[in-house]
Amino acid sequence: MNLPNYLTLFRIFLVPLLVVVILTKFDGKEVLGITILIIASITDWLDGYIARRRGQVTRLGVMLDPIADKLLICSAFVALVEERLAPAWMVVIIIGRELAVTGLRSIAATQGINIAASELGKFKLVAQVIAVCLLLGKKFLGEFQALAMAGLWIVVVLAIGSMVDYYIRFMKMTQTKGDVPIIT
Repeated sequence: MNLPNYLTLFRIFLVPLLVVVILTKFDGKEVLGITILIIASITDWLDGYIARRRGQVTRLGVMLDPIADKLLICSAFVALVEERLAPAWMVVIIIGRELAVTGLRSIAATQGINIAASELGKFKLVAQVIAVCLLLGKKFLGEFQALAMAGLWIVVVLAIGSMVDYYIRFMKMTQTKGDVPIIT
C-alpha cells in the first residue's frame, strides 16, 4: 500500500457518501454533492500523478483505479435517475458502456493484452464529472438549465465513441498478436 492506493480507496469510500447526499433531502445537498464529486475527481487525478511521479504504480492501483472511477460515476448517475435529474435510458447507455469496456479489458487481460485508458476515455470521464455537477446544480443554472442536458448528451456520445474506440483497439491488438479473441 502506498499514498496513491490510499487515495483510490478514499475515492471508493466517497461513493456511498455521495449517493446518500444526492438521495437525502436537505438544504445545500447539491453543493455538498458537487463538492464530494470534485474532491473524488481530484483524488483520481492525484493518485495517478503521484504514482507515476514517484514510481509507485502497483498492480493493485492499476486494478482499483478504474473500478473506483466506475463506482463513483455509475453510482452518481443512478442516484440522479432516482432524483429524476437524468433520464434512465441515457444512464443505461453510460453504465452499459462502462460494463462493456471493463469486460473487454478483462478479456484482453486474459490474453496478455493491456488496453490502457485512451485519451477519449479520459475526456469522457471529465465530461461525466461535469455533467453530474451540472445536473446536481441544475436549480442554480436558471435560464441555462439546458446546459445540464447538453452535458449529459455529450457524455452519451463520448461513451459510445470511446466504447467503439476500445473495441477497435482490442481488435487491432489481438490481430497484431496473432490471437483470435474468444468472447463467450
